[in-house]
Amino acid sequence: MSGSVDPRTPVLVGLGELLRRPAELDAADLSEPADMMAHAVRLAAQDSGAASQDALLAKVGALAAVPPAAWPHGDPGQRVGVLLGIAPPTLRSSLQGGNGPQLLLNLLCGRIARGELEAGIVCGAEALQSVVQAGKRGIDLGWPEADASAEPDELVEGERAPSTEAEVGAGVLAPIMAYPLIENAHRAAAGRSVADHLDVISGLWSRFSAVAAEQPCAWTPQRFSAEELATASPANRKVTFPYLKLHNSNIQVDQAAAVIVCSAAVAEELGVPRDRWVFPHAGAQAADEWMLSHRRELHRSPAIAACGRAAFAHAGVDAAQLTHVDLYSCFPSAVQLAADALGLPLDRQLTMTGGLTFFGGPGNNYATHGIVAVARALRASEPGTHGLATALGWYATKHALGVYGSSAPERPFAAFDADPELPEPRESVPAASVAGSEAVAETCTVIYERDGSGSYGILFALLDDGRRALAQTRDAQVMEAMTGDGFLGSRVRLNAEGGFSL
Repeated sequence: MSGSVDPRTPVLVGLGELLRRPAELDAADLSEPADMMAHAVRLAAQDSGAASQDALLAKVGALAAVPPAAWPHGDPGQRVGVLLGIAPPTLRSSLQGGNGPQLLLNLLCGRIARGELEAGIVCGAEALQSVVQAGKRGIDLGWPEADASAEPDELVEGERAPSTEAEVGAGVLAPIMAYPLIENAHRAAAGRSVADHLDVISGLWSRFSAVAAEQPCAWTPQRFSAEELATASPANRKVTFPYLKLHNSNIQVDQAAAVIVCSAAVAEELGVPRDRWVFPHAGAQAADEWMLSHRRELHRSPAIAACGRAAFAHAGVDAAQLTHVDLYSCFPSAVQLAADALGLPLDRQLTMTGGLTFFGGPGNNYATHGIVAVARALRASEPGTHGLATALGWYATKHALGVYGSSAPERPFAAFDADPELPEPRESVPAASVAGSEAVAETCTVIYERDGSGSYGILFALLDDGRRALAQTRDAQVMEAMTGDGFLGSRVRLNAEGGFSL
């Protein structure tokens, strides 16, 4: 082949994404998520500029699909293949996990680099807004039944419960409760007041909204000021302290994205123009201590740091050399974890889409959109430019990232199972089991009702012997105190009901 690119070098050649607004469409137009994935793949094939899109799809030897929440099929890729008229082996990431797209792409790129695969697809979609609209309008979507028992040819990542019994007992039931705990741990570590920290995260999110405002596939393409984001209102109600609604990911969207990756040899054979090529340089994946309450420090991610070290070293870059960066941004705390771990200043541009609040948070598949955005930027960049896309799942638990370039890598692509060298887990116990003990408030959150009243508060507190006690309160006065300066770091008394007093 012409040039100096190794024929087995993986290259991203096709980028596709779409947005649909169900409220503006007839029921007949609200096809199932697999059809949205297939549409995104066709857009990616068209985007490649290949002499024959059919020939490009015929080269695909692996179809990796990210499962949607709106249509929880065990092998969504099989249905996507049928709709595309191809039948390659299918792969799937876990049913819950935003790390899936980058994890799958790392895997396919590694196989291409080793000569085991000519071309592959990573795709995903979410259509929860269609489900919402169907309920409001009383319509039957008519989607094929989602067979949860179906199995792909290859399951890349299995399932694991995200929480301990003690965490569930304290009220940590979903990411919306977990990430505020991480957020307030960040505030405590930074030594900021509640008001100052709210200004920091609202300023960060304001900058994200400015990026989303320019994105054609953004769900909420609107610029918000930091003051708007920090102020409670009917449109921006309190959700979980310190977060208001517009600090949270928005999963009720209809969005899809796909990436086609192939070897340089295939790209050249099919006439994909060189200006469409984007080069994966390195990838990495790792997990932090699985259970949130077992982590030694809640405001740090050894796994993200390890992924960065491995991928940056292989690609021969450091954080300062990354021109285009998209950090997974389900909540502000996720961005802070990654920025701290990777050595990226918080005041630089850290999103290429606008993030999961403003661009949209399509379930497990947001990271595919992040990869698409980074790759598009690299296509328009000078030779030698680098970009980074990150992804995570559950409670900032499992992570994957990729380093990309506008030029071919100096070393063949490699993906690493990074070793985060996790510190000794911290034992955690329910407050009731240590009733009568005193502990130091480490982090907390309050879960709010829609009318702004407190529903319950969650406390993580450190006992004098180093164990972490998990407690819950429904006392209005206590919840009020939890949201003020001076609560974190104060001593509390745990009680037999699993709660605490000040």
